[in-house]
Amino acid sequence: MGSEGLIEKYINPYTDFGFKKLFGTELNKDLLISFLNSLLPDGQVIKDVTYLNAEHLGTLEADRRAVFDVYCENEQGEKFLVEMQKGEQQFFKDRSIFYTTFPIREQAVKGKSWNYELKAVYTVGILNFSFDNDNNDYYHHEVRLVDVATQEVFYDKLTLIYLEMPKFNKTEYELENMFDKWMFVLRNLSRLMERPAALQERIFTRLFETAEIARFNRKELVEYEDSLKNYRDWYSVMETSEKKGLAKGLEKGREEGLAEGLEKGREEGLIEGIEKGIAEGIEKGIEKGLAEGIEKGREEGILEIARKMKSNSIPLHTIQELTGLSLKEIENI
Repeated sequence: MGSEGLIEKYINPYTDFGFKKLFGTELNKDLLISFLNSLLPDGQVIKDVTYLNAEHLGTLEADRRAVFDVYCENEQGEKFLVEMQKGEQQFFKDRSIFYTTFPIREQAVKGKSWNYELKAVYTVGILNFSFDNDNNDYYHHEVRLVDVATQEVFYDKLTLIYLEMPKFNKTEYELENMFDKWMFVLRNLSRLMERPAALQERIFTRLFETAEIARFNRKELVEYEDSLKNYRDWYSVMETSEKKGLAKGLEKGREEGLAEGLEKGREEGLIEGIEKGIAEGIEKGIEKGLAEGIEKGREEGILEIARKMKSNSIPLHTIQELTGLSLKEIENI
């Protein structure tokens, strides 16, 4: 795709290039500082950040295809791990906790005695998916260690913040504070053709200047196009897998529901029983089929991703670790 193929005015922050352009460079660290300050409790203000080497987190190269991260600390030495996650992983919460342990463990003082005092650690997940469908309007999760009996915070130096971006649907005219404004920008940036009137703060002047594709040099354009292509390819694979799984699930649900309904109707021996049994059976079968179909779609998506990773010569043990597939399954792909 050539540069003439880009029709957006501003970059897509859900791409690796877009995320790093906005939040991952020393030149634009004021954008990261403003975003983090919009998330912190009242009274907490970050004045400066120092970027740290994200490789210390132990993130695998294959994992970076779906998760982009920035690792930094503020002037008090508190650690901030900011992640942009394109899609849900099978063990999303497990993975999040696992990588949060790295900023904790690296604080250990080596070679001399240490009293175990830690600096606070914040993990911020900007999620391009919804993981909590039971609370449809709840998109801002702030998680801490809490005593179950008293509901009091047990440990205040570990905070995990998850932002479910698809659930944020406020319009420009409903934005109430800086948090709302940052959420609106991240949710809608690539679809905007001009800077909204509600975003008049100086920091957003910097953001829109940084995000404007027309300002990129040739090298930046090529890097962004490659990043955008990877994002679209990944999204297409996941969407196709889910659709295929859903279709198969619906078909299987209808078949099982009809069979179960007829059987139940025969047992009751009445026309009314047959009709009721068929209806209940179909409903139950569709629910079961949907669940199995979605699961099957996810499995097919994992196989497709493993196939692409294998074709890119990624080590089999790395593919096994990321996908949960056995070596035999991977070898047979």
